[in-house]
Amino acid sequence: MRTLLRIFAVVCLPAMQTMPAASQDYPTRPITLVVPYPAGGGNDVIARVVAEKMGAALGQSIVVENRGGAGGTIATRQVAKSPPDGYTLLVATSSLAINPSLYPNVGYDPRTDFSPIGLMASSQNVLLAHPSVEAGSVADLIARAKEAPGALTFASTGGGNSVHLAAELFAAMADVALTAIPYKGNAPALSDLLGGHVSIMFSPLPGAVGLVKESKVRPLAVTGSRRAPLFPELPTISEAGLPGYESSLHYGIVAPAGVARPIVDKLNAALRAALGAPEVHQRLAADGAEVTPGTPEDYAADIAAEEAKWSSIVRRAGLKGE
Repeated sequence: MRTLLRIFAVVCLPAMQTMPAASQDYPTRPITLVVPYPAGGGNDVIARVVAEKMGAALGQSIVVENRGGAGGTIATRQVAKSPPDGYTLLVATSSLAINPSLYPNVGYDPRTDFSPIGLMASSQNVLLAHPSVEAGSVADLIARAKEAPGALTFASTGGGNSVHLAAELFAAMADVALTAIPYKGNAPALSDLLGGHVSIMFSPLPGAVGLVKESKVRPLAVTGSRRAPLFPELPTISEAGLPGYESSLHYGIVAPAGVARPIVDKLNAALRAALGAPEVHQRLAADGAEVTPGTPEDYAADIAAEEAKWSSIVRRAGLKGE
């Protein structure tokens, strides 16, 4: 018995003592924050603004690394398989929960293969109509769509992204048929909306501000759960005629599953400190995003809710990843 106790003391106790020490000393080297999309997009902007402040709070630099490809699934899969030591993190959007429904064999489970650190921000879209569309409100638009199923077209910038899914959710909840017209980006989609080649578009907020001010398009409502600071006079779609509608893109940070809880807590505290900085608020607001700090548990619940909500819309619309 004494021999077994000696073996336990020699082999197991050092490991047990090392684990808390590693968590206590964390971080001792730079952290990599992976953005699963090319540089320059909204994900990249938010990542770099937040990473700088988080690094300052942690006393270590956070290096932002862009790894685009396959709608973000390649980098997401790589991070899921990284060591769970807190030194590899991922900027996750709602796509983390949506992509398993869009892509076959995506290679990860959003609920079990990651340790949620916390939400960062959310951004919503604005429903725009070409002036030729005889609809001054969301209720009018739904009435027009019911009168002529499929006649109303909407600009889509990719199967399964927030612009497309906002329209598909609208069609499902209003029980109307809309026709998707595909585009390779927001700029050409907005251009064709201006030219009257499509009827409506669920546009990201920043690109719509100038067009609305110049009365080139007709804004009907915003897609979030509350009114957008960039368009305070516009109602939400829920307020304007489709109760319960809400479509926002959520941004957060996750780590591989199995990261020690003390490290998760340190990262969450640093993230919340970063989101509390006035300059972070201002920078994200300029891009139409609002900070949404919370606990790791809040983010885990959000991921589960997003997966349940959007998987049914993806199936209904028959969407596939591009």
